[in-house]
Amino acid sequence: MGEILRHIEGKMKQKRERKKKFWHVFLFITILIGMTLVGLLFRTVGFPETNIVLLYLLGVLLISRFTGGYAYGITSSVFATGAFNYFFTEPYYTLSVYDSSYLITFAIMMATAFITSTLTSKIKMNAEIAREREAEANALYRLTSRLTDVTEISEITSTVVEMVSNLFNCQAACLVYTDLQEPENTFIQQQMKGKQIRREVQDPHALKHQIAGLRTEFNVGEEFHDWPLYGRDTILGVLRIPNSDVSFMNDSQMRLLHSMIESTALAMDRVKSVSERQRLKEEATQERYRGNLLRAISHDFRTPLSSIMGTSEMIMGVTDPGADTHMLANTIYNDAERLHSLVENILALTRLHEGKLVPEKQLEAVEEVVGAAIKAMANRLADRSVKVNIPNEILLVPMDAKLIEQVLINLLDNAVKHTQPDEEICISVVENKVEKRAEFHIADRGKGISSADLPYIFQMFFTSQSDKKEKRRGIGLGLSICESIVVAHGGTIKAGNRIDGPGAELIFTLPLQIDCLDEGETTNND
Repeated sequence: MGEILRHIEGKMKQKRERKKKFWHVFLFITILIGMTLVGLLFRTVGFPETNIVLLYLLGVLLISRFTGGYAYGITSSVFATGAFNYFFTEPYYTLSVYDSSYLITFAIMMATAFITSTLTSKIKMNAEIAREREAEANALYRLTSRLTDVTEISEITSTVVEMVSNLFNCQAACLVYTDLQEPENTFIQQQMKGKQIRREVQDPHALKHQIAGLRTEFNVGEEFHDWPLYGRDTILGVLRIPNSDVSFMNDSQMRLLHSMIESTALAMDRVKSVSERQRLKEEATQERYRGNLLRAISHDFRTPLSSIMGTSEMIMGVTDPGADTHMLANTIYNDAERLHSLVENILALTRLHEGKLVPEKQLEAVEEVVGAAIKAMANRLADRSVKVNIPNEILLVPMDAKLIEQVLINLLDNAVKHTQPDEEICISVVENKVEKRAEFHIADRGKGISSADLPYIFQMFFTSQSDKKEKRRGIGLGLSICESIVVAHGGTIKAGNRIDGPGAELIFTLPLQIDCLDEGETTNND
């Protein structure tokens, strides 16, 4: 039905164009004949030929004014000169000229008529262009005014489809892209004035491919000409005009359509930007509330955990190591210590998210930092064999000793979880003079890291599938926090499996010199 209506409308437009052309030809002939008749009257009355020349110039001016384009005006100047020669110069009713001075008159008359018609047509054309631009400006103003306060993409599409359809007398449509840069499965189209419908996209993937590979300003499909709506970084949607309607659009209408497409894209981009900022603001607020809650809970846990650890340690000190009471107190101490470590990691996590995890670097002796970490893990390492390899010479490394100590504690705790009591844990520190870095190796003799887990080992809250079978598995914060601390020091961290047998090995490096941009000076340890 829509195709039939558009076909009928096209026929009516062609009929109007033919009628307009016929009217211009009628005016052309009528004005020339009228001027000739009045000129004959002037000759009968005895008016001089100069008045008749001016009369024909007036006719040329009227033809240029009330007909379309330069052709009518130029043609009328030629016919006016010929008519003056035929009717008003001797010998009459012939194109012959007895007086050669008339040739100059004809030339001047021809040039004057030509210039007059040209200037008149140009003024008329400029006036027409001004009216078109005024109409464009008014249409864009109405569109922009309606889109200014719109807060939803659906409102933008509905408004644009309605205005484009009304302005160009067509059934425009608009398809929106999702946040994942995929065309929606349906699009909105104007069916009639005041009524819009939803239609399904036949092949969204094919349409996406066509728009993505577009080399021209629009894509021509089976039913629509599709103009993409470009945002700052992505495609926001597609404005669709039926093919049969595009064929009747002139240059002025195409120019207006392009301006409306740009205004629509800007409005969509603005709405998406506002929505994205709002989403980020809400996420930041939620993250701040979550961080405050975690920090408050962690601080509240610290005091009772310290009390539990101190009490259980005191009980172990006054009881026989073989007694049930001693074993119970030891279990309580180990569980409290594990919770205490978890609390410290949560606090470090909140500081990391708030951007407060900034290392205060000072030159520290590696053996002191490693010793402090082992001492902090003394109770959990009491029945373990820990091998420490440190350079004989004092190795000073710029670091935040407290943060690096936490890294070593987390890595040692991870090694303890994955090794049996009779298996060895090894800590090695190597000075890499070529790359000017200190390398820390923490290795164990456990089962190692599976190839499936290795790419995700440092992700926050990641726990190995094998850890789910463990009774006391962690929550996946330790290694993630280690990575954040090491990276904040300008170092690197990686995980892998040992090549000299079973077991895992985690290696992190720290620069041997302080970044002069951070500390204001450079310190080398060579």
